[in-house]
Amino acid sequence: MSRYCNPVRHIIFYLLIISTVIIISWKNYETKTKGGGKEALSTFELEPGFKIELVADEPLISDPVDMEIDEYGRMYVVEMHGYPLDKAGSGKIKLVTDSDGDGRMDKSTVFADSLTLPNSILRWKKGVIVTDAPYVFYFEDTDNDGRADVRDTLLTGFALSNPQHNLNNPVYGIDNWIYLAHEGAVGTQSYKEEFGDPGSEVYYPRHPESPRLARNASGRSVRFQPDKFLLETVSSNTQFGHTFDAWGHYFLVSNANHIFQEVISASYLKRNPELVVSNATQSISDHQNAAEVFPITKNPQHQLLTDVGVITSACGITSYLGGAFPAPFNNVTFVAEPVSNLVHVDRIKENGVSFTASRSHPNKEFLASTDSWFRPVNMYVGPDGALYIVDYYRQIIEHPEWMGEEVVKSGKLYNGSDKGRIYRVTLKNAAPAAWIKGLRLGDFSTGELIQQLANPNIWWRLNAQRLLVDRLDKKGVPELIQMAGNTKSPYGRLHAMWTLEGLGELTTGVIEQALKDPIAGVRENAIKLAELHFSHSPGLQTLLLALRDDPNKKVRFQLLCTLGSVNTLEASQVRNTLLFRDLNEPWVQVAALSAGGSHSTALLKAVIDSFRNTNPAYTSLVERLSTMIATSEKPKVVRQLVQQAVARGTGNAAIWKGALLKGLSRGIKNEQLKTALKEEQGQLLNALFANSSKPVRAGVLDLFKVIGLESNATTDKAKTWAAALAGNPQQPTEKRVEAIHFIALSNPAPYASLLKDLISSSEHPSIQVAAMQTLSALAGTTVSQYLLTKWTDLTPDIRNEAINTFLTDTARITILLNALEKGTIQKSAIGWPRSVRLMAQRDFRLRDRARALLTKDESESMKVNKDYQPALSLSGNAVNGKQIFFRNCSGCHQIRGSLGVEFGPDLGTIHNWSAEAIMANILAPNLSISSGFDLWTVELKDGGSFQGVISTETPTAITLKNAGNEIRTIKRSEVKSLKSLNMSSMPGGLEKQINQQQMADLISYLKQNK
Repeated sequence: MSRYCNPVRHIIFYLLIISTVIIISWKNYETKTKGGGKEALSTFELEPGFKIELVADEPLISDPVDMEIDEYGRMYVVEMHGYPLDKAGSGKIKLVTDSDGDGRMDKSTVFADSLTLPNSILRWKKGVIVTDAPYVFYFEDTDNDGRADVRDTLLTGFALSNPQHNLNNPVYGIDNWIYLAHEGAVGTQSYKEEFGDPGSEVYYPRHPESPRLARNASGRSVRFQPDKFLLETVSSNTQFGHTFDAWGHYFLVSNANHIFQEVISASYLKRNPELVVSNATQSISDHQNAAEVFPITKNPQHQLLTDVGVITSACGITSYLGGAFPAPFNNVTFVAEPVSNLVHVDRIKENGVSFTASRSHPNKEFLASTDSWFRPVNMYVGPDGALYIVDYYRQIIEHPEWMGEEVVKSGKLYNGSDKGRIYRVTLKNAAPAAWIKGLRLGDFSTGELIQQLANPNIWWRLNAQRLLVDRLDKKGVPELIQMAGNTKSPYGRLHAMWTLEGLGELTTGVIEQALKDPIAGVRENAIKLAELHFSHSPGLQTLLLALRDDPNKKVRFQLLCTLGSVNTLEASQVRNTLLFRDLNEPWVQVAALSAGGSHSTALLKAVIDSFRNTNPAYTSLVERLSTMIATSEKPKVVRQLVQQAVARGTGNAAIWKGALLKGLSRGIKNEQLKTALKEEQGQLLNALFANSSKPVRAGVLDLFKVIGLESNATTDKAKTWAAALAGNPQQPTEKRVEAIHFIALSNPAPYASLLKDLISSSEHPSIQVAAMQTLSALAGTTVSQYLLTKWTDLTPDIRNEAINTFLTDTARITILLNALEKGTIQKSAIGWPRSVRLMAQRDFRLRDRARALLTKDESESMKVNKDYQPALSLSGNAVNGKQIFFRNCSGCHQIRGSLGVEFGPDLGTIHNWSAEAIMANILAPNLSISSGFDLWTVELKDGGSFQGVISTETPTAITLKNAGNEIRTIKRSEVKSLKSLNMSSMPGGLEKQINQQQMADLISYLKQNK
């Protein structure tokens, strides 16, 4: 059974069901117009021990994207009717209530309307903050009629681009700042007029003298304090949603990357402009980005450029801090995945200065629906500790920028816009939601609010803190100080400190006490608070030094970040102590170097003197330091370091010298410095061809790529030498590759013939790739035309690199599309990301042609499939299907590493495919050959031959295996020719062995998540 690669999987799926989806969709739409949220409850599979209840649905609400419950138990719902293309002002904010106390909302009032694409809401002061790009609005109802009569624009200037990428989700942090999820404007080709606004300066329009951020906030998330007119960018960005854990650690989300963390704050990175850090975040999932998901959807409906079977639309990330769920769900994050109709959950575990996010189950989601219209987009932890799930409930959730034109014109984009649901997830024995009958937190006395700072539920803690800071009641300060010493509640101590800070009443004594707290999270936050008080309490700097031996890595990391602002000898010594203690943590290196100052050269010397070649952390630190030095020091200092690096050395010296050169090359930007370093060209050339250290030679190449080559007789001689070296098979491979890269430093045209000869199956793969990349640097289509003549000789790894050379300009893309059309290159060789790139490129002519080619119906291959269509409507028996698998498929395939022979692709993840796609590949294995599973014939120099799938390849040998489980390893030196047959390794004709019912049974078995 062929398991085809992602692009073809999607494309064939798209074609196979396009005719049936129209009929099914219409029938489903008719059914859904008659049903409602109550009927939807039967479609869910939920984590055992939990229950799901309907709180609100149509016609009360429709198109919900966010919700908020205020201190009086009033529920606000944001309705975004305009998605994806309507900017007519149809968006609304509704107040919904339960008049009969049955736990289900039955009355709604339009609180605010005439909004463009509103997507999120936050309670603030006596009203709500709403994000509706390019604006952040504040709405308030001053006459208590349930409708806002105050509409104030707090911020403006954000981009209005693809609605999936507009600013969203205001969140009140424990530090009393409001955080806005945001990322850079996403360019659109098809809808430039409607959604091509790149944004402008971000600022308070009613207070033009207040701080301003660069255009569209430089594509980063933003935090602000509206009552103080404070406004800042943070160091990261996120797509739709963001969340904090109980201690203020910041988690983000973006489509395929369902959870990553902002590790270091913008304020620390700003203080040292010489430190080059392009990414302040770290992915923390231990099951990868674009993680596999386990939907249970019946008749899933995916669009042309939608990745199937993996996380592709992650949003609404929410840390569960409600205090009502048992372990392990008391320390998890939930992420919505609307394309696959499910909610994913991760257990969060400590991992040094960061975290690790792990699945709760290996092959099951927390919540999934069989209904393809279930579109969870956001979540909310309520005052009852329940998890509320906002269901946008649409037939199509993808944006039309990424779908086929026929779908856009079908009229389905807004199917479901009159629907929407909000669900409540609790433990099975949980009591009804009492808040629905009303709350009185807003009427609590100051003392009562202070007691709520110790509540196990974050909703009560954070709202109590917000109300206390808003009231500015200084009479509560003594009681807050008492709460800051509450030995029974770490959360109470934490929120009391930040509340005192928000009131301007935090004392040195409270901070000093917290620095000694037994809970690491309290100590970590105490360090942050101490930093805010350095100017009027300098004695806190001395107190912080005592934490150098703190047992917790996150506390030490925060201490290192904070001490970067303390310019004393003692602080510098402690920073170095912390750096070398946790040197293996890359973020610790960043934190230490963010301190700036003129200590880089001295620290570099200290690192070199103590260099350990067995510890890669020393290498990375040398690279970072030398990059900073190249950015900030005078040319004389940099030249001395280059001379030191190219001087002959062995052992430890060889490694740190290579790292030094690599780091210097990254930091060199100044033209004066580049000119100065050309004076060292003779020494550098000598080191490149004569130095015995590979890291040093690599570092020299990196330097040449930056400073360039002087054109003179010495350089010409070096090129001639390099060409001879590259073409000499008796020379070491690594030196031949280096010689090819040297040729690439200037015009490689004179060496085109040599480079072509090196693209041969008898050569080491790294030599082939280097030659190909260098040849690709030539203008025109020389490399493309040549690679087509060699295509059947290229092994899978080389083909993968070769495809990249076709994507550099429109002329080469045209040649690639021609090759696809002729069948010279198979669609499966393109790969899913590159298919998306081709089908979404700026050139509309090439884009449309790519879409036509990559979605082309292989009609002849579908004849047998047509005869088996009735099998798709039969009820399959998975138990019988398992026996059919053993008889017909297990000789070549395994399922998740077991139950068969490892020859063809593992079938463990095809449960995410449609039944149509699975059957198509069973019946027509050559329809799409999975990359790496096509058949090859090897002819040997001694006259022998072997046919099979290439399982592995190394610089010196190739290993093939065939369906008989025979494995043959062949030296490259023994190979006369190696050619692809462009055939699947799976034999056809399975339709002759199983009937339609058996096909249904086999599909049922393969679609199990087991």
